[in-house]
Amino acid sequence: MAIDFRLFPSKKSAEELTLIKFMIHRFGYRPNDLSLFRKALSHRSIVSNDDPNSNERLEFLGDAILDAVVAELLYQKYPGNDEGYLTKLKSKVVNRKSLSEIGERMQIRSHLHYNTSRNLNLSSIEGNAFEAIIGAIFLDGGFDKAKKSLQNHVFRKFVDLNKLLEEEMDFKSKLIIWCQKKRLKIDFLVENEAHILGAWEYTIAVHINNREFGIGKAGAKKQAEQLASKQTLELIGEI
Repeated sequence: MAIDFRLFPSKKSAEELTLIKFMIHRFGYRPNDLSLFRKALSHRSIVSNDDPNSNERLEFLGDAILDAVVAELLYQKYPGNDEGYLTKLKSKVVNRKSLSEIGERMQIRSHLHYNTSRNLNLSSIEGNAFEAIIGAIFLDGGFDKAKKSLQNHVFRKFVDLNKLLEEEMDFKSKLIIWCQKKRLKIDFLVENEAHILGAWEYTIAVHINNREFGIGKAGAKKQAEQLASKQTLELIGEI
């Protein structure tokens, strides 16, 4: 009787075992099709221009998956905020700088394949490869596996999502979120509008549960709101 050797898994090379170990430790995911992950870690500098085996197509796919996962996370986390606000927050998480920092923390460069003789921005390449790996996980295991990897491993171990959002958020946004957590009503009231020496000056006060807190004066309403919010955060001990 003929033996079907496809039933017996072939012995993995040292390089393949290293790649599997990296994916399990960093992403909490065990690859099935290793060729997808080799491609995800292959920069275009080592392939010809017409060769599809660089990670650019996987990067494109991973970018969309990452966007969807972060969008859902923020949608659930901030139920009281509108589309514009959520879009602003999402951009803080998935911008080039943040992705490059994630890639660096995950030490992706130690597994990258690129042309070492060229002067390349490794930090940027790591961020792109990170997205490509997310794309590879999606193709290899489906959306739920990619989402689980991001939420349970990447965000927990390599990204302080709350800290990132808090650092990048403006004073008004921080104050609104603080009030939402405390279930407090917040209003920004225009106390005064004055046209002085050819320029407008706005005075805006923050009211929390109908009690006045910080006051801001500036030539634009948004700037006055920021100043009033900063003063309020100082008064309540949040900054």
